[in-house]
Amino acid sequence: MRGTLPKALRYLLLLAVLALAVGPFLWQLSTSFKGTTEDIYTSPPRLLPRHPTTHNYSEVADIIPVWHYALNSLKVAVVSVLTNLAGASMAGYALARLRFRGRRVAVLTFVLALLVPLESIVIAQFTMMRELGINNTLTAVVLPGAVGALNVLLMRNAFAAIPVEVEEAAVIDGANAWQRFLRIALPSVRGTLAVVAVFAFMGAWDDFLWPLIVLSDSDRFTLTVGLNFLHGTFQQNPRLVAAGTVIAVAPLVVLFACLQRYFFRGVGEGAVKS
Repeated sequence: MRGTLPKALRYLLLLAVLALAVGPFLWQLSTSFKGTTEDIYTSPPRLLPRHPTTHNYSEVADIIPVWHYALNSLKVAVVSVLTNLAGASMAGYALARLRFRGRRVAVLTFVLALLVPLESIVIAQFTMMRELGINNTLTAVVLPGAVGALNVLLMRNAFAAIPVEVEEAAVIDGANAWQRFLRIALPSVRGTLAVVAVFAFMGAWDDFLWPLIVLSDSDRFTLTVGLNFLHGTFQQNPRLVAAGTVIAVAPLVVLFACLQRYFFRGVGEGAVKS
């Protein structure tokens, strides 16, 4: 009996956290399927719609080019994932395994980069994009986040956890740095690569402030900017707001569902199986 009560309290706490984390999304999902004849402000609240309908989704698509905005966001997110996987893995391997002058300073620089808020450098970034002549393009949206400092540090820690003896054996066999990186290091950190992919996709897909600043042509808007741009159309109908929210969140749910097995393996990555 002594151990039952603390265990029950832990489960109750976990259920409360789950309700706080998932509850708002479930409510938005439910609201998005409710028709105009159904009151969404009933007391007590009703989670399941009485007459589910997909009309809200088609109406959102009729009001704004939501699928075009989603395609723009997908382009930005996919490119961001690829650049972060390539750039962060190479930088992380160099910081973890290669010996060169200034390596500690480079690591410290990436750590300090995490402390700099976006709002403090957004004007400098905008000026740089303008000088490069790529303002109002999706390239300008991708470029500042092409290689994230956090992703570089994650990859560095994962590569540093690989036993040194494995690479020493490869050096004896005549493997150069690129061969050790591609054939030994990368296959050993698949979990961390999945973590980096999820973080990069989420960061690019959910980003609102930077695309709002750098994009002026509505044809190039990402999904977050496009939905907010016409938010005045939605404000009288929360069902449409909910439908737009679900459309924006759905790709993130699918991505995490596909990579969750590798995502949770990313913690403590680097161990080599026998």
